[in-house]
Amino acid sequence: MSIANPNDLLLDVRGLHAGYGKAEVLSGLNLKLPRGSVVTVIGPNGAGKSTTLNALMGVLPSKGEITFDGQPLAGITLEERVMMGLALVPEKRELFSTMPVEDNLVLGGYRQMRAGNAQWRDQLDRVYALFPRLKERRLQLAGTLSGGERQMLAVGRALMSQPKVLMLDEPSLGLAPLVVREIFRIIERLRETGVSILLIEQNARAALEVADYGYVLETGAIGLEGPAAELAEDARVIETYLGSKKS
Repeated sequence: MSIANPNDLLLDVRGLHAGYGKAEVLSGLNLKLPRGSVVTVIGPNGAGKSTTLNALMGVLPSKGEITFDGQPLAGITLEERVMMGLALVPEKRELFSTMPVEDNLVLGGYRQMRAGNAQWRDQLDRVYALFPRLKERRLQLAGTLSGGERQMLAVGRALMSQPKVLMLDEPSLGLAPLVVREIFRIIERLRETGVSILLIEQNARAALEVADYGYVLETGAIGLEGPAAELAEDARVIETYLGSKKS
């Protein structure tokens, strides 16, 4: 898969530097996300994967060039980035645990409501079609859901804003293998809806199976990149992240 055509890019990140206080975590990261694709960033703990998403979202200050849908994001606030069509599902999910499932989803539709989209609630039916379990539990408090259901709710809430780019931070973290497989099947279905996905994931095998293109992030910079299918066959990636046999 080629990602060289700038007209096809939703996200174009060049020379990104970010960190916490005086501790720099990202040291010149370059990354591209084409329209309608799934791009994954894999790497070890501490490499800067979550920092990358937080910098792109505007949660962390950063230096470098971030262009989203043709527009530079310099000086653009987190709230403005959400209104432009960026959505982040954080690692900790950050749900409103004392509120019902449906209320969590409705809050996710704030961007469309604020934009004056009279049909913004129609997205609720689309989310329920994608996650039938959420519809079954729509009146249940979010804090009483299982880990897999909470992840579904976090993704569903982000989808309520009808984002152009959905950024997922470790969606398989802490989930049982059967649930992990379900989550990645959902990611494949999301691609079919046209949303572009930037997937940060430690489960390298599952991530490369679902992605079109992949980056290996090592100590703040990209150490390796290429079509996901090729990375999955790369000897270095196999040795470091995949192991010799499928689990």
